[in-house]
Formats: sequence, structure tokens, C-alpha cells
Amino acid sequence: MTEETGRADFMSMTPEELEEFVTTLGEKPYRAGQLFSWMAKGAPIEEMTNLPASFRKKLAEAGEYRLPVIEKKLVSRIDGTIKYLFSLCDGECVESVFMRYEHGTSLCVSSQAGCAMGCRFCASTLNGRVRNLTASEILGQAAAAARDTGERVDGIVMMGIGEPLDNYDNVIRFLRLVSDPRGMGIGLRHISLSTCGLVPRILELAGEGLPVTLSVSLHAPDDETRSALMPVNRRYNVASLLEACRTYFEKTGRRVSFEYTLIAGKNDGREEAGRLASVLKNGMRCPCHVNLILLNEVAETGLSTPDRGRAEEFRRELERRGVNATIRRRLGSDINASCGQLRLQRLAEKNKPAPVS
Repeated sequence: MTEETGRADFMSMTPEELEEFVTTLGEKPYRAGQLFSWMAKGAPIEEMTNLPASFRKKLAEAGEYRLPVIEKKLVSRIDGTIKYLFSLCDGECVESVFMRYEHGTSLCVSSQAGCAMGCRFCASTLNGRVRNLTASEILGQAAAAARDTGERVDGIVMMGIGEPLDNYDNVIRFLRLVSDPRGMGIGLRHISLSTCGLVPRILELAGEGLPVTLSVSLHAPDDETRSALMPVNRRYNVASLLEACRTYFEKTGRRVSFEYTLIAGKNDGREEAGRLASVLKNGMRCPCHVNLILLNEVAETGLSTPDRGRAEEFRRELERRGVNATIRRRLGSDINASCGQLRLQRLAEKNKPAPVS
């Protein structure tokens, strides 16, 4: 049941929970499998044609079907990347990005409306966190994108608006739903979960039996620099974070990826690269990878992007010291495909004073 309405959020239910739900509506248990399959395709209730009209009416009356609605869609002329601004049932909005690669497609999804983590370089956190997304609202982004593009979503990146591990229960439920072969069937090894470093939750995730790739937003080689960029470091410092990451690898066998956004004059020098290599080799003592990201500039932060040459120099220094690193390819550069900016624009428009007549 949803807290706001007390009605059943049936898209957040597993097939087993759906069986129990449909039987309370007077329907046969097998209808649950049909319903689960339709929801994985992002179909509106009225299109679920193998369900009796009476059952569809009961669903509309007894439950909530939290499919996001496409409010805005931007398509890159450079590489075909699609950025969605989705409107949710209460008027809140989030972003998703659909990306095409040689090996398949991937969707970056949001897990919260806004974010409470306060990272200095991020557009998603500028207005704080409004609320968590339900499992259905996260799943609905994938279903809606697949329906709109007509393409299968092969992989999921939980790197959109919000901190996934700050919405732990809903995110875990989403991971189980999206990987269920009776639904979208996206393999857990094709899912990456990004976190700013909530250490207790990383340790909890390690015991869930969900072998997703853990992508940790590190962005600095030392506590002083990281605390200035990411307030979460004041609670969970670099040493405790790396220890948790090592535990994650030991329990899951999955190599941890570290995201490192290069910010001009803050963390992008050869000295920082050397210290980063040292702290990872001493703190992890197991395979890891560094994903270097050129900062996507947000006017409100006052931070700027280093040039590509400086990024290449940083990468070479890491590899010279034995740390595997790549520079992330920037998709959808002509549509600001990094998450948070469309939502920020929409909030600004919403709060804009009406013109005086």
C-alpha cells in the first residue's frame, strides 16, 4: 500500500505478491503473470487486452499504476542518446538517459526526486531531496523508455538523480523486479549501482545476493579534498569507504569501479593522480577500475572542466602506477545528458513569477 493513498502500488509487487493481490480482487492467480508481463512492457491498463474488462476496472479502482509520463524528450543529433524528463504521479519529475553502444543499450535511471547528499559539483542536489521513488517509479522509467524507443533495455545504470543507497528498500525491490526473467529480465551483471559512499548500506548490499557492479563516487584521493566536495565524507571517510568496497568485492566477486570527476584546479593534477593510485592500491588490495569523468559544468556551482589533455595526463599517471583507468566517453553532449539539469530547469520555470500584465 502507498503511504499517501493507502491503495495498492501493484507495479512494485513481485509475481508472488501479485498472485495474492489479484485473488483478493476475485481473479484467478494466473492473471498475476499476465499483469506482470504487461507492466514490464509499460503498457497502460486499457491495452492489457488479455485481461477481462472487469479485472482492468478493478485494477484502476483498487490500485495505483505508477507509470512515469514523458514530459520532455531530447534526442542527440551526435549519437542518438535520448534524455527523458519524466513526470510522476504527484507532479514531481526525474530524468533518465537512454544510451546506445555497440554491445547494446543502457538506461540511466533516477532513484529519488532530488538528492540530499550535497555534492558540490552536482545539479541533482541543488534543491535537496523531495522524496524517494517507489520501486515501481524506478522500474517505470525502464518500461517507459523501452516502450518509447521500441528497443530492449539491455543494461541499467543507477546513476541518475538521487543516491540509490539512501532509498535502500525500494532500490533492492527494483533490482529484484527488473532482473526477474518473467518481466524485463535484465541480468544483474548488466546493472551498475552508483553511490557516494554510504558505508553501512554498501556492506548490507554485499549480503543481498545481487551481483550488481558497484560504482563508487570517489572524486578525491584524500579526506580534506573529498570532504570539501562531498559532505558524506565527513561521516564515512576514504579509509572506511575503501574497506567497505574491499568487503563488497570479497563477498560478491565483482570488481568495484570508482568514478572520479575531474574538476579544474581541485583534483585534476598529476600529484592528485599519484595520491589516488597510492590510496587505491593500499586501501583496496584487490582489482578495481577508475572511470575518469570530465566535469559537466553547472553554472550554479562555479566549477569548471579541465581540458582533455589534462585528463589524458591524469589517466597516464594512474596507469603508470599500476591502476587501470579510462576516460568516460561523453554521450549526448549536445543535450546536456548528465542528470539533474532538465529537472533544475523545470523547477526554475515552475517557480518563475508570472509576468505583470
